[in-house]
Amino acid sequence: MSAPQHPFARTLVMVRTWPFVLDVGVAFCGLALFFAVLHIARYWMGTPEPVVPISHSARVLPLYAFYSLFRIGIAYLLSLTFAIAYGYAAARNPRLEPWMIAVLDVLQSIPVLSFLPPVVLAMVSLVPGHQLGIEMGVILLIFTGQVWNLAFSFYSSLKSIPREMMEASLIYRYSAWQRFWQLEMPYAAIGLVWNSIVSVAGGWFALMLCEMFTMGDRNFQLPGLGSYIQSAANGGDVAALLSGIAMVILIVVATDQLVWRPLIAWSDKFKFEQVESADRVTSPVLEMMRRSTLLNGLPGRLWAGIQQPIYRRLARSRERETFHPIDEEAEQRKGAMAFWMVAAAVVIAGVWALMQAVVMLRAITGHEMLHLLAGAAATFLRVNAALLISALWTVPVGVAIGFNPRLARVVQPLAQVLASVPASAFYPVLLLGLLKIGGGVGIGSIALMLLGTQWYILFNVIAGAMSIPSDLREVATLFRFTRWQRWTRLILPGIFPYLITGMVTASGGAWNASVMAEYAKVKDQTLETIGLGAEISSATDHGRFAIILVATILISLMVITVNRLLWRRLYRLAETRFKLEG
Repeated sequence: MSAPQHPFARTLVMVRTWPFVLDVGVAFCGLALFFAVLHIARYWMGTPEPVVPISHSARVLPLYAFYSLFRIGIAYLLSLTFAIAYGYAAARNPRLEPWMIAVLDVLQSIPVLSFLPPVVLAMVSLVPGHQLGIEMGVILLIFTGQVWNLAFSFYSSLKSIPREMMEASLIYRYSAWQRFWQLEMPYAAIGLVWNSIVSVAGGWFALMLCEMFTMGDRNFQLPGLGSYIQSAANGGDVAALLSGIAMVILIVVATDQLVWRPLIAWSDKFKFEQVESADRVTSPVLEMMRRSTLLNGLPGRLWAGIQQPIYRRLARSRERETFHPIDEEAEQRKGAMAFWMVAAAVVIAGVWALMQAVVMLRAITGHEMLHLLAGAAATFLRVNAALLISALWTVPVGVAIGFNPRLARVVQPLAQVLASVPASAFYPVLLLGLLKIGGGVGIGSIALMLLGTQWYILFNVIAGAMSIPSDLREVATLFRFTRWQRWTRLILPGIFPYLITGMVTASGGAWNASVMAEYAKVKDQTLETIGLGAEISSATDHGRFAIILVATILISLMVITVNRLLWRRLYRLAETRFKLEG
């Protein structure tokens, strides 16, 4: 006869206690966030301080880290919202799609400093008398370093949804709201999560440029890790520089374990496959969060309260009573009015901008124009060299990580940490080392572009490899595909849409990195090499907006040419030949 179970057995006590402890932890985190928002609001609504003295003491690092994290967090939320809206509009409007993708490709290639004068001046004018204006300008500049690859990822995922799944959503009479949340967002989740890692890394890169900069005769210096690292590098304080980099690495490691790894494990359930994989991504933090009754119950109730009125209204809609087959011509006619309205607005804005540009370009001399053209050629070669070198190693390594769970458990966290640490944080140290061994900014610029571009390709390839259905991989093994057959018939076709997205965003990242790669200030001396990035950085320091405008136009022309001749054709190939169909 078995002994009766005691109601207060150790295992039962632990099972009942853990959710309570987790709920208390969640409550404390919520309370800390509330007071953090109050502190930020009090600081932002105060009188404007364009130049804040930067201390090199290690005691101020936690406060500076708090300010920088808050800026990056707000910029990321804005980026994610914009990327989903823009990518959805581009994918669902055939008339606007080519123009929107071309504009996106140009914008993601324009360096952050090209946005700096109009954005900062506009924000300061919109919110005069408060620190909020300067902070919003910096946040929008960080936004320009984060948003583009997210938009490309979401757009590419929507265009890659299998046709039979779209037809099934129509057969079951899904509304646009239901299709978005139950088909499109889940299908795009893996790509969004992996690109978010690179986006935040891009945010750290932009942070180094945006928290401390000179614009003509005006200086801006905000408290944060970007200003701390820049100030330490300019002053030659190696101890402070290493302390700042160590703090960034600590934040990145914590973010990887507390945010990205749980999100990767959570998004793995959206993998499109007919046979469940035996190897799943796990996260101890996610498992702990799932045990919290507060996190499990409260969000569901809030979301249900939002969804119920929407679904109730959709149930009464006449649109639910009929089945509409996929009609691409009808969608094109539906978007005609929006196309012409947007076209008219673009023409009006373009004419006004052209008139302003003509007035500004009168200050450019023939010698300066020739120097800018030579710089354009030099930067173009560096960008493509960095892109090619990055692709040569990231494609095989990314596939290996995506296919091998054991390797992924070891390499994936390390790759996430390395990707999230901004290349600009290491650049002063890298440049000092190159100068000591006889190198220069020319070699350093390509190295920095590599550090800023390779992760876009790597994480998109990993996402593509992980999204290949397990049943297709098992079929390849069953039929004993050779290594060549596996790569040409399974791997490359499977990762092709993700690879193109990674290459496009990596190209934009390389153009963006050129402003710091070709122009640097170390120990109170300016080091530069020929290139458009150096021209933009130098012109920003001296307030020569005409040079910035010409350099930005040259970058845009080169990007548009490459887009039309290469990337657009490859995107079309990804949508047709390499689209996963049932």
